[in-house]
Amino acid sequence: MRAAIYGAGSLGTILGAYITKNGGKIELINRNKAHIEALCKNGATVTGTVNFNQKVVAYTPDKMSGKYDIVFLMTKQQQNGEVVNYIKEYLADDGVIVTLQNGIPELQIGEIVGEERVLGCTVAWGATMKEPGVCELTSAPDSLTFSLGSLSSQPNAHLSDVKSLLEMMGGVEIDKNFIGSRWSKLLINSAFSGMSAVLGCTFGEAAGNKESRKVVQALIKECIDVCAAGKIRIEPVQGKDIVKLLDYNNCIKKAFSFFIIPIAIRKHSLLKASMLQDL
Repeated sequence: MRAAIYGAGSLGTILGAYITKNGGKIELINRNKAHIEALCKNGATVTGTVNFNQKVVAYTPDKMSGKYDIVFLMTKQQQNGEVVNYIKEYLADDGVIVTLQNGIPELQIGEIVGEERVLGCTVAWGATMKEPGVCELTSAPDSLTFSLGSLSSQPNAHLSDVKSLLEMMGGVEIDKNFIGSRWSKLLINSAFSGMSAVLGCTFGEAAGNKESRKVVQALIKECIDVCAAGKIRIEPVQGKDIVKLLDYNNCIKKAFSFFIIPIAIRKHSLLKASMLQDL
């Protein structure tokens, strides 16, 4: 079996380092030549809440050859049309694309390669690239979890293989209500990533400031209300029912929701939005 991470930036580099460190075989692909050169020369250096260095296999997209059984997709969603059409030429006949992107990208990718060849994965941890070859894990080591699923009713040939690779880093939950998992991650990103980018701060700082927390709370509430209107059941995040904790319909529940937001995000308080990193 051959697997690759396409768009191995901060998240992908750390995932690839963990998989390789724990005996898996994974290839890291990124168009950032400086990052790839550093990975090839020095290995992947992971700092932050953990610290280790791991030799990895890394190269730029123009060095791709042969066929891949599994491709973890971690590029920006805006590029999906171009990127997925490029990747599909290197995908095995029963190969699968696993999107670890935010939002709900599976629909567009499924139109290109077939929805039965697409798996979605929500990532419950964060990372920041400090310099080429060096990435900071900004989430607590006990929060390195994944939710894996599909929008297709057809069985996927590589579901167990994907699960096994991800488990080399953290816990993996196979989610039958995957659209609900997507929305739970979208709720967090909508509420915290935008504020992190606008204010130039971490998720924890956005939650700690009372003025920005009001906006965070309003965004959370809007996502919950949209799902309720669309009859979508939001899945728990790492065992916590975020709707039960953060939804409100009276002033007492609203006050409780406001109070608990910094506590709910504390394991990811050091995380900075990728939008902010781009800026």
